[in-house]
Amino acid sequence: MAEEMAETKKDGPKLRLKGRLMSASEIERTLVRLAHEIVEKNDGATNLGLIGIKRRGVPLAQRLGKLIEKIEKTPVDTGVLDISFYRDDLSTAGPRPVVTKGAIGFDVTGRDIILMDDVLYTGRTIRAALDALFDHGRPKSVQLLVLIDRGHRELPIQSTFTGRTIPTSSREIIEVKLREIDEDEQVLLVELAE
Repeated sequence: MAEEMAETKKDGPKLRLKGRLMSASEIERTLVRLAHEIVEKNDGATNLGLIGIKRRGVPLAQRLGKLIEKIEKTPVDTGVLDISFYRDDLSTAGPRPVVTKGAIGFDVTGRDIILMDDVLYTGRTIRAALDALFDHGRPKSVQLLVLIDRGHRELPIQSTFTGRTIPTSSREIIEVKLREIDEDEQVLLVELAE
């Protein structure tokens, strides 16, 4: 895979692979560390609810829920948050996406919620996720977990738990691949090809 320097997405921009940032085992070790950090910061898991932002935040929440359950010997609620209805950066040209407001899977009111996403970039996804979350109830607290923080924030949003901080240029893209969605497990750094 590393030998292939140019990759073309169907009807998308040409991307050049710059390198692999995390292997499958590095992702797993990072999630184990994050699970312990969550338990430590929250004095256990009794009031926790883990919510993955659709798409790649969902398997992260599910995996972390299982890891925390092993540590604390108690089940942890995990849910899904679909923010497509709340996005402010959807194109105004062409057909609008059809979206429905979906259920998270458990009551968030009074809970310590940890929102999870794969990559933190401008902060707009998280802002949309907070809007969506508060439409479902009023949590006691909200924390943010991301696998990768790549910088370039446009909004004052910071993660509580970060797998890795990887500074990037505006031409670079972080591609997180998780086996549940991509049938692959790694984090890649790619760049828009000229």
